[in-house]
Amino acid sequence: MAADDAPPSQQRTRGAALGLPADGPGSLAGFGQRSVAFLLDAFAAALIAGLVTAPELPRNWSLLSFGLVTVVFLVLTGQTPGMRLMGLRLAHPSPGRRLAPWRAVVRTALLMLLLPALVVDSDGRGLHDRLTDTAVIRER
Repeated sequence: MAADDAPPSQQRTRGAALGLPADGPGSLAGFGQRSVAFLLDAFAAALIAGLVTAPELPRNWSLLSFGLVTVVFLVLTGQTPGMRLMGLRLAHPSPGRRLAPWRAVVRTALLMLLLPALVVDSDGRGLHDRLTDTAVIRER
């Protein structure tokens, strides 16, 4: 039973359980922003794969390209090119540290399956972020 001074769960601020602000820089990114960043990354991966497979269509080579670009950028910079354009960043469980390669690989593999990204918690974090203890936050 919740204490009388605790707000009802429906009024809980997104990201409060993670110690993140309700809005502004450092707050959890919305589904729309994350979706646009994903689409930008997917389009860039298709272009890269298309350059390699031209004049044929890239087909599933786009998945390989997406996976490699996503993992490399997450480990090196903490954000994919699409996240950078949208002003987003992947929050690491230990602030100030670089994302471990295993977290980037597992998160990306689950993201490529799409379904785990659509299964969200009350904060709006996808299953791929919950399993790797990460969160996509606003940078600006």
